Amino acid sequence: MFDNLSDRLEKSFKILKGEGRITDINIAETVKDIRRALLDADVNYKIAKDFTQRVKDKALGQDVLKSVKPGQMMTKIVHDELAELMGGTKSDINLKSSPSIILIAGLQGSGKTTFTGKLATYLKSKKGKHPLLVAGDVYRPAAIEQLKVLGDQVGVPVYTEDGSKDPVSLAKNGIKQAKADGKDIVIIDTAGRLAVDEAMMKEIKAIKDAVNPDEILFVVDSMTGQDAVNTAKEFNDRLDFDGVVLTKLDGDTRGGAALSIRSVVNKPIKFVGMGEKMDALDVFHPERMADRILGMGDIVSLVEKAQEQYDEEEARKLQKKIAKNKFDFNDFLSQINQIKKMGNLKDLAGMIPGVGKALKNVDIDDDAFKGIEAIIQSMTPAERSTPSLINGSRRKRIARGSGTNIQEVNRLIKQFDETRKMMKMLSGGKNMKKMMRNMPRR
Repeated sequence: MFDNLSDRLEKSFKILKGEGRITDINIAETVKDIRRALLDADVNYKIAKDFTQRVKDKALGQDVLKSVKPGQMMTKIVHDELAELMGGTKSDINLKSSPSIILIAGLQGSGKTTFTGKLATYLKSKKGKHPLLVAGDVYRPAAIEQLKVLGDQVGVPVYTEDGSKDPVSLAKNGIKQAKADGKDIVIIDTAGRLAVDEAMMKEIKAIKDAVNPDEILFVVDSMTGQDAVNTAKEFNDRLDFDGVVLTKLDGDTRGGAALSIRSVVNKPIKFVGMGEKMDALDVFHPERMADRILGMGDIVSLVEKAQEQYDEEEARKLQKKIAKNKFDFNDFLSQINQIKKMGNLKDLAGMIPGVGKALKNVDIDDDAFKGIEAIIQSMTPAERSTPSLINGSRRKRIARGSGTNIQEVNRLIKQFDETRKMMKMLSGGKNMKKMMRNMPRR
């Protein structure tokens, strides 16, 4: 995501490297390079031009502090302008009434139905809501079946009507059903087309007029670039939607849609889809996205993802075990499972400042823990709870059982021992002070 743009912007800032101050001459070349970087990222030309003009005006109007280099000052200005370009601050979903009605619109293939399932998961698990999904695509049986499968997968009921060809009455009936069942959210999936056409627009407008939704979300495939922006404008002209959802953002290295869409339709990006799993949906934070574009990481989102998987009671138990040096392979395996629940490993690593760039061309497999898990699962319950039991012959047996070799088993046990020692040191204040005293001074 945004890899090419990040690289190009970094090169643009290097033009100012070594310069003592920002001048008309050295800023002109930098700004021109930033504009080229934005155009290469498939950003609309007028938006790129206006953006770089604002950056130039701000840069020339700044008194550069002696402690701040021109390149650093330019990075800060571009960061703030990028965040503003994408909306400035996050926009929450509107949930006014009960049941709150959310209408999903977009072209066929944009990821509407998958997003509908993801949104239900988000509202159920993170907002404590009780959604009902309405399968409003009456023309494509595959879409109805897909929504049923997703509903079963996430434990959310789906309202359908066999043989119905009237999406307006189906949507109204779905809302009646939600009220009867005590549901507080209704999410209506609608039909898409391969391209914008008059029949499609009339139909979605008729559904809007009939159900008076609290929120209309337009779902767009970010990989279609400027086409995504143009489609969003056509839909907004007819629907006046409330927010945009960008899907497949993890597959788009340019990011032009994310950078252009707010300026064109003047509506916020509310969610971004970052993968196929039902929990791979993120609330869109413009400031954090600007951080990631400029290689600053996104440590806030990383902490939030960790907190979502955080169990306070389990953490207390673990802390006591660490303090008593009782941390074992069962705990080790539990911690691995917690990390896996947080999402794609490369995406998580990219949220750590400086790490994303270092891992740019490194392929981190989501099965990276598979070998470790196999080794631990090949241990007996006694070996997992009492690692000191694992002698030479046991290591050979574990290697055979896990399909690995003795070197891999030895390496894991060594890493485990080092982890346990470090945890023990960090668990006590006195030990922490002692470790700090013993650290080498520069």
